[in-house]
Amino acid sequence: GSSGLVAGKADPATPGRVHYHPDSPAKGAQWMKQIVSFDKLKLTNNLLDDNGHIILNSMHRYQPRFHVVYVDPRKDSEKYAEENFKTFVFEETRFTAVTAYQNHRVRRKRV
Repeated sequence: GSSGLVAGKADPATPGRVHYHPDSPAKGAQWMKQIVSFDKLKLTNNLLDDNGHIILNSMHRYQPRFHVVYVDPRKDSEKYAEENFKTFVFEETRFTAVTAYQNHRVRRKRV
């Protein structure tokens, strides 16, 4: 059939990583002048990756989040750290990572 099957235990948790946009930090006016692109963000399933890529486990569901952080110029800004950011979630960006296909029709190389 076309349903999923349990194939073993879950993968171990991957190391948490954050991608910092290469144009960061920048003022809001700068972000508004251009399209914000994440084409430099790379994904991998290699747990030993040392290139800063975001590590994913196959067959796990992911929901990207976008954090905007206000750089507070006050000397005691750490007191206000909890209120100096806003997180955005776009439901349409949710995905399931797939690194290996079990279906021979998907794996077969097309010419």
